[in-house]
Amino acid sequence: MDIPKQTTSKRRRAGRAGFAIGGLALLMLSTVALARLKAAAPSVDRSSVWTDTVKRGPMTLEVHGLGTLVPKTTWTVPASTDGRVAKRYLLPGTAVNANTVILVLTNPQLEQETLDAKYQLKGAEATLEEISALVQNQLMERRTAAAAISSQYRTAEMQKDAKEQLMNNGLAAALDVKTAEVQAEELEKQNDLAEKEVEIFANSSEAQLAVQRANVDQKRALYKLKTAQLGELQVRPGINGVLQELDVDVGQQVRQGTVLLKVVQPMQLKASLQIPETRAKDLSVGQEAFVDTHNGIIPGHVIRIDPAVVNGTRAIDIELEGSLPDGAVPQLTIEGTVEIERLADVLYVGRPVHGDADTTVGLFKLVKGGKEAVRVPVMLGRASVNAVEIRRGLEVGDEVILSDMTASESYDRIRLQ
Repeated sequence: MDIPKQTTSKRRRAGRAGFAIGGLALLMLSTVALARLKAAAPSVDRSSVWTDTVKRGPMTLEVHGLGTLVPKTTWTVPASTDGRVAKRYLLPGTAVNANTVILVLTNPQLEQETLDAKYQLKGAEATLEEISALVQNQLMERRTAAAAISSQYRTAEMQKDAKEQLMNNGLAAALDVKTAEVQAEELEKQNDLAEKEVEIFANSSEAQLAVQRANVDQKRALYKLKTAQLGELQVRPGINGVLQELDVDVGQQVRQGTVLLKVVQPMQLKASLQIPETRAKDLSVGQEAFVDTHNGIIPGHVIRIDPAVVNGTRAIDIELEGSLPDGAVPQLTIEGTVEIERLADVLYVGRPVHGDADTTVGLFKLVKGGKEAVRVPVMLGRASVNAVEIRRGLEVGDEVILSDMTASESYDRIRLQ
């Protein structure tokens, strides 16, 4: 019996379709299965990571900052008057004493004013001498006249007494006695007036001289001022130290009050540190500190905390208590650590790269003899410069990775090789 060719062809096509559908289903199942598989743990070079072991015991809370050594006092020298820089003898960095001449200014107008003040003083002094001589002569004339009247008065008193005695003896008339008494009384009045006139003239003369003396004092003060300003055209630092800044050039015209130079005393320095704003909240004056000059560590304590925040930091000043090492100069770059608090018994570990205080972070804890590490959530507490308190998530003896593990943040497990 013959089978029709059309039926056979249809069966073949149906078989092929079934195989295709089966293959497609198998591919879909494989894709789903692969999607459900976990990514293989990546491998990390053991020597490239930094680890630390969790400990329990005392821990010191510290904050760290960068800064510079700065002078305790900077002595600025302003121009006492207008002038032009004629000479400059020294450059910054030179040791100077109080009387070292650093700059010379010129001011022709001041020189003329000083000369005028000198002659005005001489004129006032001459006028004082002239008035003093004049009033002395006039006073002497009045005293001479008063002395003559006083002599006449005493003579009249003596004559009156003599005539009274003669009248008592019957040798003189009462009229003569009366006349003598009247003359004596008149001369007494003249004598009193003469003495008062001398006193009044002496007082008025002293007042007149006082006015002139005040004029002389005024002229002398002006002359001293001009002389001092003229002397200050030779600019001196006024203290022993090191010339730190000198920002004027020869030929430059400067105005009164312009700061010409700055002088510091290099062995009287303090540390100025910049502390991150988030760490500065626990600072207080008096806390112990240590300053690293990269040539020695100097102990000290906090003496000032700037209340303002600038660029995310607060400035603090450290009083240095030890002797300065060699090379310690103003503006030297330094590092400083301030001790905030000492904790007696806490669970702690080295501070992770991404481990701020009072946060929860994921840290890789070493397992299987250090061949693998698994991510665990860790609650951190108080943080110091190089250590952080563990509140939850780790135990004593756990070893964790502190390095930056951002590249493995999508994995919960890594292999260490």
